[in-house]
Amino acid sequence: MRCIVVYESMFGNTRRIAESITEVLGATAEAKLVRAGVHTEVPLDGVDLLVVGAPTHAWSLPRANTRRGALENVRKSGGELVLEENADSLPGVREWLDSLASMHALGAAFDTRLSAPAALTGRASKVIATSLGRHGLELVVPAESFLVDRRNRLVDGEVNRARAWASTLAVEAMHRLSVDH
Repeated sequence: MRCIVVYESMFGNTRRIAESITEVLGATAEAKLVRAGVHTEVPLDGVDLLVVGAPTHAWSLPRANTRRGALENVRKSGGELVLEENADSLPGVREWLDSLASMHALGAAFDTRLSAPAALTGRASKVIATSLGRHGLELVVPAESFLVDRRNRLVDGEVNRARAWASTLAVEAMHRLSVDH
């Protein structure tokens, strides 16, 4: 199975989740981690599983203005937050999905969001999942959110929860691929 994990991250939380997912998938399959915006040309030929994740901004995927707003959060944090390199200026998952061609593959979506009810925070993963479906991907597992606290740090246990989610994702994807072949 060939897997690609595409992500966008502002403060490193989504990257840490994406790295954990890629590591777990890589234990049983070929898995590559790709940062949206840095790698605009992602070769998707022969991809069996496409996993896409982003932080939740303003109830949805980051936009150019919310990315620039992340820089203001860094300033306000008094040095507690560090912005990922060029995170405020590069295109992200929203733009990457807009450029995605139709394809036949399995898909999965995740996000990072504030630890509060989804009705109050929104979920970028829902937008990602909808977009993947529109591009012809079959979702393997429900979209998932991994939580950050008010200081924008991953809640304890979220990396382990991401690893467990990735394990379930790998098993389900392998099963669906074996049924199709």
